[in-house]
Amino acid sequence: MRVIMALLIGLAAPAATSQELVFDEEATAACVAVQQDDLARQRCVGRSANACMELTDGGMSTVGMAGCLDREWSYWDMRLNAAYATVRTQARAMDREIAEYSPEAAKQADALRDMQRVWIVFRDRFCDYERSLWGGGTGGGPASIGCLMQETARQALYLESREGMG
Repeated sequence: MRVIMALLIGLAAPAATSQELVFDEEATAACVAVQQDDLARQRCVGRSANACMELTDGGMSTVGMAGCLDREWSYWDMRLNAAYATVRTQARAMDREIAEYSPEAAKQADALRDMQRVWIVFRDRFCDYERSLWGGGTGGGPASIGCLMQETARQALYLESREGMG
């Protein structure tokens, strides 16, 4: 999916591909770090992408928006992968502990893996639908990438909230 989006961004406006994006994830990270609840943290998503659009020459173009959104999507994807690895490790440890007294209990690590696999399909289909709402127009690319960023962030924040609960 990321390769397809990168190709779409690159093909959309060849003159803009040399454009230097001014992206720094700090606006989003700093906002998330000080929030007390999940809803408030969710409202931080997109801050760095929006700052990038404002600071980048051509940042409000379709290509600029897509590039800035893609950068923040990558940031959230890294957070999601780190949280998933942590939660999966914790789930495996919990599975070993529970197996000692209840060997027939459902395995948390397997359930987490299965949930994540289904979530990826859901996210991709959901964002395909968001793109379709643009009827093939140029806004579909940024809409799709923005959706992927939002949904990936939502899942990353969810998994981060599970860290240490095992």
